Amino acid sequence: MPASRSPPGRARATATWRALQTRAPRSNFQYGLIMADLQINDRLVIPASELSWQFSRSGGPGGQHVNTTESRVQLRFSLGRSVALTHPVKRRLRQAKPRWCTEDGDLLISCSAHRSRHRNQEEALARLADAIRAALVRPKSRRATKPSRASKERRLKSKKQRGSVKANRGRVRRDD
Repeated sequence: MPASRSPPGRARATATWRALQTRAPRSNFQYGLIMADLQINDRLVIPASELSWQFSRSGGPGGQHVNTTESRVQLRFSLGRSVALTHPVKRRLRQAKPRWCTEDGDLLISCSAHRSRHRNQEEALARLADAIRAALVRPKSRRATKPSRASKERRLKSKKQRGSVKANRGRVRRDD
């Protein structure tokens, strides 16, 4: 037996297992479930305890894989019990995403775009983070302004000019 061949059977599986065990574990991935806090920006972090996950079988193409794995992800974020967000941000979030809101006041985000559960979880977290970032921006208050006299005159002048163009349209009359 040449020395370059890998050991047969159990020894090869044990070597592979050891190689997997020596790799550095992912900090935010445990048993196929993302367990880390959600970083929104420099000052805002949503604790992992405020997020809950639910999994189901996803529809669509994928053959036998779809029938056996629960890759569809539902992320539930309780706005009412959240201590990380202020009330105005919660209100803006409810107004911006009314389809995500449940009767209990929770945000429910479903994702089944990918075949992998982990990628669907990342997608759901990204959607939530983007929605929260958008709700953090305070909308500008509108100040009532009055048009200036010159702008009124310009508007009336252009209306008269446009009216004369339209009045000159039509059949040409001959005066013989």
